Amino acid sequence: MLNWIKKNTKPQQDVELTLKTKTAPGTAITHDPNLLVQLKTEHYILLEIFREIKFACKDRKYSELAQKLEQFRNLLQDHILVENVRLYIYLERSYLEDESNYIAIREMRREMDMIGRNVLAFLDKYATIGTNGDIDPNFLEDLLQVGSILTQRIETEENILFPLYMADR
Repeated sequence: MLNWIKKNTKPQQDVELTLKTKTAPGTAITHDPNLLVQLKTEHYILLEIFREIKFACKDRKYSELAQKLEQFRNLLQDHILVENVRLYIYLERSYLEDESNYIAIREMRREMDMIGRNVLAFLDKYATIGTNGDIDPNFLEDLLQVGSILTQRIETEENILFPLYMADR
């Protein structure tokens, strides 16, 4: 009998951890104390890859440029997915009763969806960059515009959304 009890019960520490983890109302999405570290790290890596794209363009290193654009695309798509589900949906559900924060979170989510679509359209537009031996003259200007938008967005998320996430533990 004692063996059955040991096999079929959780250790007390696991039970306490489960009880302390907040779940967003109406979802199975739990508050993750490591999420913001992950997202900030990804922000840093995205900006670093972006910088490398800029240098590859200026140095006319076309194969490196194409590789960095693809690397940027892959990380950005993964990042947006995680952010959308684990941050935005969590925050929206957690702040349903706080109208001003709820509206701000929903608006920021809509903006992020639009920014994501625009950045992916930029990446699609230049997917074959350098294959003909030259770079579209508009590439650098478009790249700098994308960089400005992403930098602003990262600052907004880290200064507005991340504190809301930390406050809702």
